[in-house]
Amino acid sequence: MNVYASILEKLREEKVHMTLIDPASQTPDRAGKIAEEAEAAGTDFIMVGGSTNIDGHMLDRTIESIRDSCTRKIIIFPGSSNMVSDRADAIYYLSLMNSEDPEFIVGHQVRAARYLRALGLEVIPMGYLVFEPGMTVGKVGKARLIGREDHILASSFALSAQLFGMKLVYFESGSGSPTTVSPKVVSETKALISVPLIVGGGIRDRETAQAITRAGADIIVTGTLAERSQDVYASLHPIISGVKGIPVQK
Repeated sequence: MNVYASILEKLREEKVHMTLIDPASQTPDRAGKIAEEAEAAGTDFIMVGGSTNIDGHMLDRTIESIRDSCTRKIIIFPGSSNMVSDRADAIYYLSLMNSEDPEFIVGHQVRAARYLRALGLEVIPMGYLVFEPGMTVGKVGKARLIGREDHILASSFALSAQLFGMKLVYFESGSGSPTTVSPKVVSETKALISVPLIVGGGIRDRETAQAITRAGADIIVTGTLAERSQDVYASLHPIISGVKGIPVQK
Protein backbone atom coordinates (compact mmCIF):
# COMPACT_ATOMS: atom_id res chain seq x y z
CA MET A 1 0.00 0.00 0.00
CA ASN A 2 1.38 3.40 -0.92
CA VAL A 3 1.71 6.25 1.59
CA TYR A 4 -1.31 8.25 0.46
CA ALA A 5 -3.53 5.17 0.61
CA SER A 6 -2.16 4.48 4.09
CA ILE A 7 -3.09 7.99 5.19
CA LEU A 8 -6.63 7.61 3.88
CA GLU A 9 -7.02 4.18 5.47
CA LYS A 10 -5.90 5.47 8.87
CA LEU A 11 -8.20 8.50 8.60
CA ARG A 12 -11.19 6.18 8.28
CA GLU A 13 -10.57 5.09 11.88
CA GLU A 14 -8.92 8.04 13.64
CA LYS A 15 -7.29 11.42 13.29
CA VAL A 16 -3.64 11.42 12.21
CA HIS A 17 -0.55 12.97 13.74
CA MET A 18 2.69 13.62 11.87
CA THR A 19 6.04 14.67 13.31
CA LEU A 20 8.13 17.10 11.26
CA ILE A 21 11.92 16.85 11.53
CA ASP A 22 14.10 19.50 9.86
CA PRO A 23 17.55 18.14 8.89
CA ALA A 24 19.00 21.65 9.27
CA SER A 25 17.99 21.85 12.93
CA GLN A 26 19.91 18.88 14.36
CA THR A 27 22.31 16.06 13.53
CA PRO A 28 21.09 12.90 11.80
CA ASP A 29 21.60 10.98 15.05
CA ARG A 30 19.40 13.42 16.93
CA ALA A 31 16.80 13.22 14.16
CA GLY A 32 16.72 9.46 14.57
CA LYS A 33 16.21 9.80 18.31
CA ILE A 34 13.34 12.26 17.80
CA ALA A 35 11.68 9.84 15.38
CA GLU A 36 12.12 6.92 17.78
CA GLU A 37 10.48 8.79 20.67
CA ALA A 38 7.76 10.22 18.41
CA GLU A 39 6.85 6.72 17.26
CA ALA A 40 6.67 5.55 20.88
CA ALA A 41 4.37 8.51 21.61
CA GLY A 42 2.03 7.39 18.83
CA THR A 43 2.84 9.55 15.81
CA ASP A 44 1.69 8.03 12.52
CA PHE A 45 4.14 9.40 9.93
CA ILE A 46 7.47 11.23 9.90
CA MET A 47 7.88 14.29 7.71
CA VAL A 48 11.42 15.37 6.84
CA GLY A 49 12.28 18.83 5.55
CA GLY A 50 11.13 22.40 5.93
CA SER A 51 14.26 24.47 5.42
CA THR A 52 15.55 25.56 2.02
CA ASN A 53 19.26 25.18 2.87
CA ILE A 54 19.33 21.38 2.89
CA ASP A 55 21.55 19.52 0.45
CA GLY A 56 20.96 16.00 -0.79
CA HIS A 57 23.66 14.44 1.39
CA MET A 58 22.22 15.98 4.57
CA LEU A 59 18.73 14.83 3.59
CA ASP A 60 19.89 11.28 2.81
CA ARG A 61 21.79 10.91 6.09
CA THR A 62 18.84 12.20 8.12
CA ILE A 63 16.36 9.87 6.45
CA GLU A 64 18.70 6.90 6.88
CA SER A 65 19.03 7.64 10.60
CA ILE A 66 15.26 7.91 10.97
CA ARG A 67 14.80 4.68 9.01
CA ASP A 68 17.16 2.90 11.39
CA SER A 69 15.33 4.25 14.44
CA CYS A 70 11.63 3.79 13.70
CA THR A 71 9.18 1.95 11.46
CA ARG A 72 6.96 4.86 10.41
CA LYS A 73 6.68 5.88 6.75
CA ILE A 74 8.85 8.88 5.85
CA ILE A 75 7.53 11.73 3.71
CA ILE A 76 9.75 14.50 2.34
CA PHE A 77 8.41 18.00 3.02
CA PRO A 78 10.52 19.92 0.48
CA GLY A 79 11.67 23.51 0.77
CA SER A 80 13.18 23.49 -2.72
CA SER A 81 13.66 21.35 -5.81
CA ASN A 82 16.95 20.05 -4.34
CA MET A 83 15.19 18.19 -1.56
CA VAL A 84 14.65 14.82 -3.18
CA SER A 85 15.84 11.45 -1.86
CA ASP A 86 15.13 7.88 -2.84
CA ARG A 87 15.55 6.93 0.84
CA ALA A 88 12.07 8.29 1.64
CA ASP A 89 8.72 6.59 1.04
CA ALA A 90 7.02 9.59 -0.55
CA ILE A 91 7.32 13.31 -1.21
CA TYR A 92 4.78 16.11 -1.03
CA TYR A 93 4.59 17.72 -4.47
CA LEU A 94 3.52 20.97 -2.92
CA SER A 95 2.61 24.32 -4.39
CA LEU A 96 2.80 27.36 -2.10
CA MET A 97 -0.38 28.73 -3.62
CA ASN A 98 -0.36 32.14 -1.93
CA SER A 99 3.25 32.97 -2.82
CA GLU A 100 3.93 36.07 -4.88
CA ASP A 101 6.86 34.29 -6.52
CA PRO A 102 6.06 31.78 -9.31
CA GLU A 103 9.13 29.79 -8.22
CA PHE A 104 7.25 28.54 -5.17
CA ILE A 105 3.98 28.00 -6.99
CA VAL A 106 5.33 25.98 -9.91
CA GLY A 107 9.03 26.73 -10.62
CA HIS A 108 10.69 24.31 -8.20
CA GLN A 109 8.08 21.72 -9.11
CA VAL A 110 8.92 21.91 -12.82
CA ARG A 111 12.63 21.51 -12.13
CA ALA A 112 12.05 18.42 -9.98
CA ALA A 113 9.38 16.73 -12.13
CA ARG A 114 11.54 14.68 -14.50
CA TYR A 115 13.86 13.55 -11.72
CA LEU A 116 10.94 12.46 -9.56
CA ARG A 117 9.50 10.51 -12.47
CA ALA A 118 12.83 8.76 -13.05
CA LEU A 119 13.29 8.06 -9.36
CA GLY A 120 9.90 6.40 -8.98
CA LEU A 121 9.28 8.06 -5.61
CA GLU A 122 5.62 8.30 -4.63
CA VAL A 123 4.42 11.86 -5.26
CA ILE A 124 1.52 13.35 -3.28
CA PRO A 125 0.18 16.63 -4.78
CA MET A 126 -0.52 19.21 -2.09
CA GLY A 127 -1.90 22.74 -1.86
CA TYR A 128 0.22 24.58 0.73
CA LEU A 129 -1.05 27.81 2.30
CA VAL A 130 0.80 30.06 4.74
CA PHE A 131 -1.08 32.13 7.32
CA GLU A 132 -0.10 35.02 9.54
CA PRO A 133 2.42 35.39 11.11
CA GLY A 134 4.13 33.14 8.55
CA MET A 135 7.51 33.11 10.30
CA THR A 136 10.50 32.04 8.18
CA VAL A 137 8.50 30.07 5.60
CA GLY A 138 6.35 33.11 4.89
CA LYS A 139 9.40 35.30 4.26
CA VAL A 140 11.38 32.79 2.25
CA GLY A 141 8.35 31.71 0.25
CA LYS A 142 7.32 35.35 -0.36
CA ALA A 143 3.83 34.49 0.76
CA ARG A 144 0.96 36.94 0.71
CA LEU A 145 -0.08 35.82 4.16
CA ILE A 146 -3.65 34.79 4.86
CA GLY A 147 -5.19 36.27 8.01
CA ARG A 148 -5.64 33.62 10.70
CA GLU A 149 -9.38 34.45 10.82
CA ASP A 150 -9.91 34.90 7.06
CA HIS A 151 -12.11 31.87 6.44
CA ILE A 152 -13.37 33.12 3.08
CA LEU A 153 -9.94 33.43 1.47
CA ALA A 154 -8.57 30.32 3.17
CA SER A 155 -11.45 28.07 2.18
CA SER A 156 -11.44 29.46 -1.37
CA PHE A 157 -7.76 28.62 -1.76
CA ALA A 158 -8.36 25.15 -0.31
CA LEU A 159 -11.27 24.45 -2.64
CA SER A 160 -9.16 25.64 -5.57
CA ALA A 161 -6.44 23.18 -4.58
CA GLN A 162 -8.98 20.36 -4.57
CA LEU A 163 -10.39 21.42 -7.94
CA PHE A 164 -6.84 21.44 -9.35
CA GLY A 165 -6.66 17.77 -8.32
CA MET A 166 -4.39 18.12 -5.28
CA LYS A 167 -4.79 15.30 -2.79
CA LEU A 168 -4.01 17.21 0.41
CA VAL A 169 -4.38 20.77 1.70
CA TYR A 170 -1.94 22.08 4.30
CA PHE A 171 -2.63 25.17 6.47
CA GLU A 172 0.62 26.49 7.95
CA SER A 173 1.24 29.31 10.45
CA GLY A 174 5.01 28.79 10.32
CA SER A 175 7.44 26.83 12.47
CA GLY A 176 7.64 28.35 15.95
CA SER A 177 4.57 30.53 15.36
CA PRO A 178 3.05 32.10 18.50
CA THR A 179 -0.45 31.48 17.09
CA THR A 180 -2.28 28.82 15.11
CA VAL A 181 -4.75 28.91 12.28
CA SER A 182 -8.16 29.77 13.74
CA PRO A 183 -10.46 26.78 14.42
CA LYS A 184 -13.21 28.72 12.59
CA VAL A 185 -11.07 28.80 9.47
CA VAL A 186 -10.55 25.05 9.78
CA SER A 187 -14.27 24.32 10.21
CA GLU A 188 -15.36 26.59 7.35
CA THR A 189 -12.79 24.99 5.08
CA LYS A 190 -13.74 21.41 5.95
CA ALA A 191 -17.33 22.25 5.06
CA LEU A 192 -16.17 22.89 1.48
CA ILE A 193 -13.50 20.29 0.74
CA SER A 194 -13.37 16.51 0.79
CA VAL A 195 -9.59 15.96 0.66
CA PRO A 196 -7.70 15.66 3.96
CA LEU A 197 -6.81 18.94 5.69
CA ILE A 198 -3.45 19.22 7.48
CA VAL A 199 -2.81 21.96 10.06
CA GLY A 200 0.60 22.87 11.48
CA GLY A 201 2.41 25.72 13.18
CA GLY A 202 2.07 26.92 16.77
CA ILE A 203 0.59 23.68 18.14
CA ARG A 204 2.33 23.14 21.47
CA ASP A 205 -0.25 21.60 23.79
CA ARG A 206 -3.09 19.11 23.98
CA GLU A 207 -5.85 21.72 24.24
CA THR A 208 -4.82 23.59 21.11
CA ALA A 209 -4.40 20.38 19.13
CA GLN A 210 -7.83 19.17 20.20
CA ALA A 211 -9.51 22.49 19.35
CA ILE A 212 -8.14 22.40 15.82
CA THR A 213 -8.96 18.71 15.41
CA ARG A 214 -12.52 19.17 16.68
CA ALA A 215 -12.92 21.98 14.15
CA GLY A 216 -12.25 19.48 11.38
CA ALA A 217 -8.51 19.08 10.84
CA ASP A 218 -7.73 15.57 9.69
CA ILE A 219 -3.99 15.68 10.33
CA ILE A 220 -2.01 17.63 12.95
CA VAL A 221 1.71 18.33 12.46
CA THR A 222 4.13 19.00 15.31
CA GLY A 223 7.69 20.05 14.55
CA THR A 224 9.44 22.70 16.62
CA LEU A 225 8.12 21.32 19.92
CA ALA A 226 9.64 17.90 19.24
CA GLU A 227 12.95 19.28 18.00
CA ARG A 228 13.46 21.54 21.03
CA SER A 229 12.28 19.12 23.68
CA GLN A 230 14.62 17.22 25.98
CA ASP A 231 11.92 14.55 26.36
CA VAL A 232 10.18 14.14 23.02
CA TYR A 233 7.87 11.39 24.25
CA ALA A 234 6.62 13.49 27.18
CA SER A 235 6.06 16.49 24.92
CA LEU A 236 4.24 14.67 22.13
CA HIS A 237 2.23 11.97 23.89
CA PRO A 238 -0.40 14.32 25.42
CA ILE A 239 -0.90 16.03 22.06
CA ILE A 240 -1.11 12.81 20.07
CA SER A 241 -3.44 11.08 22.53
CA GLY A 242 -5.62 14.19 22.57
CA VAL A 243 -5.83 14.30 18.79
CA LYS A 244 -6.67 10.61 18.54
CA GLY A 245 -9.32 11.02 21.22
CA ILE A 246 -11.41 13.16 18.84
CA PRO A 247 -13.93 10.93 17.02
CA VAL A 248 -13.82 10.69 13.24
CA GLN A 249 -17.08 11.62 11.55
CA LYS A 250 -18.21 8.78 9.30
